[in-house]
Amino acid sequence: MARLDLRVRILGRLLRSANSIATMDDEKIRKAQQTVVGHNPVLDLMLGAVAGGVRLTDATAAGETGPLPVRVYRPEAAEGPLPLVVNFHGGGWVLGALDTADWLCSNVARSVGAVVVSVDYRLAPTHRWPAAPEDCYRALVDLAARAAEFGADGERLAVMGDSAGGNLSAVVALMARDRSGPRIALQALIYPATDLTLGSPSIRENAHAPILDEAEILAFRDHYLGSQDPRDPYVSPLLAADHAGLPPALVQVAEHDPIRDDGLRYAAVLEAAGVPVRTTTYVGMPHGFLAFPKLCRSAPQALGELCAELHAALEPTARADDGHPTRRGEVLAG
Repeated sequence: MARLDLRVRILGRLLRSANSIATMDDEKIRKAQQTVVGHNPVLDLMLGAVAGGVRLTDATAAGETGPLPVRVYRPEAAEGPLPLVVNFHGGGWVLGALDTADWLCSNVARSVGAVVVSVDYRLAPTHRWPAAPEDCYRALVDLAARAAEFGADGERLAVMGDSAGGNLSAVVALMARDRSGPRIALQALIYPATDLTLGSPSIRENAHAPILDEAEILAFRDHYLGSQDPRDPYVSPLLAADHAGLPPALVQVAEHDPIRDDGLRYAAVLEAAGVPVRTTTYVGMPHGFLAFPKLCRSAPQALGELCAELHAALEPTARADDGHPTRRGEVLAG
């Protein structure tokens, strides 16, 4: 494997010492969930600032048990109904918030020319599975139906998410197929967790990786599921009985990520089921590298690929006769 950058190794140590989920009890988790990340020059230097020319508006969407906060990103110069991209943030189903997705969502909105709506679903351990995926699916249905309110076209719809958000995007795509929900043009899965039985060899291979290690994976899973079955396909989409008829996918993984093989294995089963897939492994990168665009050298390239795939999937002129994008293949990037 390619060597990790020194600054990435240092970042991993700092994050581990300051905020490791494996050492947090429920009270510390609640305090972390209530912390407002916000924006300031230091945080923006590390996490990235909101892209220029994008208007942010906070609103609500339907969740399983009540309204959920959402953040809407719309390019200011765009005219007419735009495609709609629904984002689910990462954080192991336990952490994460709307602020942490501002850089990614605003840049996607500007580059793709789309309305991006990020969903703030309920978090574990207060709200264990299936609260998060049911919230996300209900929000997707609501946002697609109300797309015109946001200046969007509900017929051109994609989902995206990183880490736990990638898991939720894949699960929502399964739900939409199984429940005859909105048609999704692309599921963009950024280093997704797809097998919560922890059956991927990369978990052991990268057990002590920076940003995310095996102990933290176990802690996140246990907070999310409690004693529930990790083999349920709406927990582990890799284990669904049938993957046929799912939306085309972009799967981006990181070489030094413990859940790298979750993404690669999911891409393989989608492709075996006839689903168009583009898979890219970012060499020398850790889990979560897109969350640190100023520190991780491959973040701009991964963002560019993500935006290109979303644009291709959501532009009618770029579709095949069956309405699905035709791009597929496997790439190594670094």
